Amino acid sequence: MTESTAVTVLAGGYGGAKLSHGFALVAAQRELALSVVVNTGDDLELHGLAVSPDLDTVMYTLAGLADTTMGWGVRDETWSAAAMLERYGAETWFRLGDRDLATHIRRTQRLREGETLTTVTAELASALGVTARLLPVTDDRLRTHLRTDLGWLDFQDWFVRRHHADAALEIRFEGVQEARPTTEALLAIESAQLLVVAPSNPFVSIGTILAVPGVEAALRSSAGPLVAVSPIVGGHALRGPADRMFESLGGEASALGVARHYTERHAGLLDAIVIDRLDEDLAPAIEALGLPVLVEQTVMRTDDDRAALARSILDAFLGIPSPGDIDDGDR
Repeated sequence: MTESTAVTVLAGGYGGAKLSHGFALVAAQRELALSVVVNTGDDLELHGLAVSPDLDTVMYTLAGLADTTMGWGVRDETWSAAAMLERYGAETWFRLGDRDLATHIRRTQRLREGETLTTVTAELASALGVTARLLPVTDDRLRTHLRTDLGWLDFQDWFVRRHHADAALEIRFEGVQEARPTTEALLAIESAQLLVVAPSNPFVSIGTILAVPGVEAALRSSAGPLVAVSPIVGGHALRGPADRMFESLGGEASALGVARHYTERHAGLLDAIVIDRLDEDLAPAIEALGLPVLVEQTVMRTDDDRAALARSILDAFLGIPSPGDIDDGDR
């Protein structure tokens, strides 16, 4: 029996879920052992429940349950509980559908029984038929905050309640100094033969993951190549505020800006970057940063698009020498 190829994706919600699904779609054919390490800085407590938006978006997507129109939650959802909460005068700016609510109730119950977020996530994912390993980056409390002209805001207050209308001027990760990556997340990173940074927000999805002490060191010590997929196409984020965050935080909203972000803030970490065909003219400037470029269709409108991008990444990078075989200094 052929040994499976270990692939680990670092992911936020929407874009991370799509690419993770692409790898899941080809996992059987390519004999992949897929792990997805997910941002937890967006997590919150709501109505007394533990809510993990990015974990749930990835989980629902891999389970074939995601609402692809909304980009979050469960398809064909009903909203009876939300309507009743509103009648009671509860805040309902963060909408939880009825089936989604069941996820948070079960998660909260198991956490209160003393289980870790990693264990609970594995239980939920298994119950929904997800075969990939879905891993929170940490079991510890971690919260992303953003400074705006209004002062510091919790991520979900800024992103959902205020519809990310305020320019993000600074980012901090509350609890990050005390947080530790899980053993499972570190093992998935260190044992991977291919590591992929999904097209998620570099600041508040991937940035949160990389900020957890020990994660970046594990990525640098991994034998597998680390490849990022740009979340910016044609100067715009396909969803969410990443393009405006580049502008307000002093960067450039382009695939080149994404490459600069990673090469300047995490020098030598990436082995390559994947950009969309629409941005092919930026490839020489990116390569001048010392970062090899793969040009592909990165916009994933359909399941076929997701699978095609995953195949292209596998074909391009699983055959290259590992960093340990290349004498070009530290990663």
